[in-house]
Amino acid sequence: MKNFENTPKNDKYDVIIIGGAIMGSSTAWFLSQNPDFNGTILVVEKDQKYEFCSTAHTTSCIRQQFSTKLNVEISQFAADFINNFQEYMYNDARVPKLAIKSFGYMYLAASEDFAKKLRSNQKVQAAAGAATELLMPDQIKSKYPFYNVEDIKLGSINLVNEGYWDSITVFEWMKNKARENGVEYVENEVTDITKNKSEDRIISIKLASGETINGEKFVNATGPRAALTSKMAGIEIPVEPRKRYSWIFKAESPLDRDLPLTIDPSGFHVRENGGGTYQAGGHGAYDPAVDFDDFVMDDNLWETTVWPVLFNRIPQFESLKLISQWAGHYAMNTVDQNAIIGPHNIIQNFFFLNGFSGHGTQQAPAMGRGLGEYLIYGKYKTLDLTPFHFDRIGKGNSIIEQAVI
Repeated sequence: MKNFENTPKNDKYDVIIIGGAIMGSSTAWFLSQNPDFNGTILVVEKDQKYEFCSTAHTTSCIRQQFSTKLNVEISQFAADFINNFQEYMYNDARVPKLAIKSFGYMYLAASEDFAKKLRSNQKVQAAAGAATELLMPDQIKSKYPFYNVEDIKLGSINLVNEGYWDSITVFEWMKNKARENGVEYVENEVTDITKNKSEDRIISIKLASGETINGEKFVNATGPRAALTSKMAGIEIPVEPRKRYSWIFKAESPLDRDLPLTIDPSGFHVRENGGGTYQAGGHGAYDPAVDFDDFVMDDNLWETTVWPVLFNRIPQFESLKLISQWAGHYAMNTVDQNAIIGPHNIIQNFFFLNGFSGHGTQQAPAMGRGLGEYLIYGKYKTLDLTPFHFDRIGKGNSIIEQAVI
């Protein structure tokens, strides 16, 4: 499709979405294809190349191993959406058929405390219909003989709809189909948000190019920059950018079977990448909030920490060649590591789609569908996402997600 324009065609829209990566585009697509919505939609995205957004830096994996039932259900819808993607796109012949490569997530517990959490989480997951299995060390070794399990107390894995999926293709088609449905995307940046005199409603946004654009409903889908966007509306939210590093490496002696996305007790993770290559990820011992534009790599982390962790857990990774590396950002909700979605409790035409804390890409289908429903009907018609509303933050009703990688 043609490039984004820089200037909106109109000076007023029914829905203005600030941020056009996978969350904003999911919302735009679900809204635009709903026959009960016939309004206008503007998506303001600061970089149409999406070079530094979290969507571009994702590990592109999906799991159902969460500690809260709602997060399990959110991923179950995402799995259905991915596995039936062409059907969701109305059998458009241009849209490819997709499927999840289900190599699973393998959580490894080296302490009794974490083993207890895995057992507790597995009960939540099983009650929601997930196929999570608990494995003793000898069972892990039998299924995956390449692991060193000398320090492991328990493992947890699900081989049904957990693993790799093509999130970039899903994102691109949601964006493209939204545009075909009449959603207008502009490459621009919101620099100010104006409220009415009683400060209970947003009236307009101001763009970096100088235009003032009026709207009826406004969505904050700006990922790690969410707090910056909300602050323009006079709202504080506990979301900050946290740096996450990724490494692609080639093994001199590749494993003889798929490597699950393995969450080592150290906190680092590694997964199958295909063709004898693997992807590792994690962060340093010090994990502060960083500047919105800070994507500088920690060049020492691989040699001093990551490679020794990989070699200890999988001795076959003794000889590796680092192929590429990059830094991306989590949009970390520092209160409970869960989404903040839905309306503000006072400024009720300002909607959140923020704070996904590293599991946002896989949650985008359910979150876009849910927010689209709320924008049209004033309520959710499928999954009830009310527990993730903003007002829980001030009331102390945190929903702690313990399974954060």
